[in-house]
Amino acid sequence: MPAPTLTGDRVVLRPVSPQDHAALSRIRATDEVSRWWGYDDEFLDADCVQFAVLVHGRPIGMIQYAEETDPMYRHAGIDLFLDPQTHGQGYGSEAIRLLAGHLFDDIGHHRLVIDPAAANAAAIAAYRKAGFRPVGVMRSYERNADRSGWHDGLLMELLAGELT
Repeated sequence: MPAPTLTGDRVVLRPVSPQDHAALSRIRATDEVSRWWGYDDEFLDADCVQFAVLVHGRPIGMIQYAEETDPMYRHAGIDLFLDPQTHGQGYGSEAIRLLAGHLFDDIGHHRLVIDPAAANAAAIAAYRKAGFRPVGVMRSYERNADRSGWHDGLLMELLAGELT
């Protein structure tokens, strides 16, 4: 079943389409985004459901989710990047709330996880605004974008009744 378009007060989440690729690639190439997401242009992942984050009809980023479908561990993980020019304006938190509401209310998940780099303060602040809570630090969890070494990740989770 195709992913729906989700509409908030200021943000619309629409399934990523080929018309979004140039804008998303440009955003992905900015230093602030590529620092966490890497430098390549291969961010489209068939294992994830991906949405363009739109403001006034213009893509300002992407949010995605992947599902763990084993009934013993069923949950979803999400991830997000936004154009640095839009940081600090609440668009990220709104996009997270929209997607989380869809995953809880429409799909039936009871728990969501996210794993930003432990040093990515802007992302962690946006996730906290939506109600995500830190679970713990995963040491040397992810390769640095330039492949120079490893950095820690912060595992965060949100239960259905905790969405703010």
